[in-house]
Amino acid sequence: MNEREALLTTALRVVETVDRDGRLWTDEDRAWASHAAAEVVGEGASPAAFVARRAGLAFERLRSRDEAFVAAVDGLGWRPWIGTAVIVLAFLAGVVIDHLGGGQRINLLAPPILGLLVWNLTVYLLIVVGWLRHQLGQAPAWSTVRRFLVHWATGRDGWLRQRGMHLPASVLARLISDWSAVAAPLYASRATRILHLAAALFAVGVVAGFYLRGLAFEYRAGWESTFLGSEAVHRLLALMLAPGVWLTGQPLPGVEALEAIRFGVSPPTENAALWLHRLAATIVIVVVAPRLFLALLNALIERQRSAHLIDRFDDPYFQRLLRGYRSAPLNLTVIPYSYHPLPAALAGLQRVLARIFGSSAAMLCTPPVSYGEEDAPPSAARLDGNSPVFALFSLAATPENETQGAFVRALRSFASGAPVLLLVDEGPWRARFAADERRLAERRSAWRAQFADLALVPIFLDLTTPDLAAAQSEIERRLEAAG
Repeated sequence: MNEREALLTTALRVVETVDRDGRLWTDEDRAWASHAAAEVVGEGASPAAFVARRAGLAFERLRSRDEAFVAAVDGLGWRPWIGTAVIVLAFLAGVVIDHLGGGQRINLLAPPILGLLVWNLTVYLLIVVGWLRHQLGQAPAWSTVRRFLVHWATGRDGWLRQRGMHLPASVLARLISDWSAVAAPLYASRATRILHLAAALFAVGVVAGFYLRGLAFEYRAGWESTFLGSEAVHRLLALMLAPGVWLTGQPLPGVEALEAIRFGVSPPTENAALWLHRLAATIVIVVVAPRLFLALLNALIERQRSAHLIDRFDDPYFQRLLRGYRSAPLNLTVIPYSYHPLPAALAGLQRVLARIFGSSAAMLCTPPVSYGEEDAPPSAARLDGNSPVFALFSLAATPENETQGAFVRALRSFASGAPVLLLVDEGPWRARFAADERRLAERRSAWRAQFADLALVPIFLDLTTPDLAAAQSEIERRLEAAG
């Protein structure tokens, strides 16, 4: 799953989990997207291929319904040209900056040169500190520059100002949150790579700048300082230019020679060619080479992260999408206990289960188990040990350990390890006590207390008019808890 596919998958997941009213994406659209994707990728494709293709097909349909939302999603993608622009501008800045001093006179103690080296050494120190923080399990600290680059390259400020969307604002808020969580590691490595390349090209530009100007002008080298004498300057230059001295094989002149080229002393300067070679070699060793290495390292990390943006499909949302694709249609068994659900309630339950397990899932509602028959499941039940089993109760009944409790314990043993979920239909209760919310809360509490010792939590639904999104969320949470 590439970066674009991961973005579309994340966005579609937000639409399907947050847009509960189905304003633009209905249950029929969900079923169509899954069916069409399965036909395109064929049998045996990986979960990533199926999920990514489904998201792509879905957004082809969504584009005609809410172009503003699709544009907002597109705006979250990384803009590659911005990284290129940052690197090119860094090189040009290095070329044009007159860092060696005014005119044709080079001050060997020019602060820009010292600043360039100190800045990069400080960055290396911060990288080591960041690595140690990571080893200790602490979250990495994003630099202000890197954070700004990510916001600029993804255009977040722009897409948040999109207008004319039909989807609620909660979809956008969830999208930015989810995509930030998915893409943050990738964008961090990418921004770091760009900044390392920019730093390396800035230094290359600095070197190229004074060599290009040196072709047309003769630079004369010298130094001056209010606080430092010749010996202190010699020690400072020996430390600062040690890498360049090693690479060029040109040793520094002695203290007396340095004193001779001090500005204001006759003769005041010497030809700067050897000094430029030492400076250039130092910059290459201290700045360019390490920065290019760090950029390469982050490029490898970026490549690895881009291939694993979404590589886990074990959460309820993805499992629901994959059930109908990877396996045969599920046979879902519903066993009522001392309750004869109305046709409208069964139709509502069918809609709930189809939303969660796909339209191909087959629901079998067995005849109700009667009082006194708790230990024997109905002969029509299809308990294969894999598909979830649903025990269906009426909230109007009073839960008791010897009846409903015994039935659930027996059902667990017959289910052979398959998840057992408890559905409590509130429809009969609401028909009798519609306005009494206090009694409804008390009855719910009684049902929860009855099954607390079995570590089961009842799911309360009004099956005649079910809240499909809430029911889906609750049932998927129970399935996830059941393992």
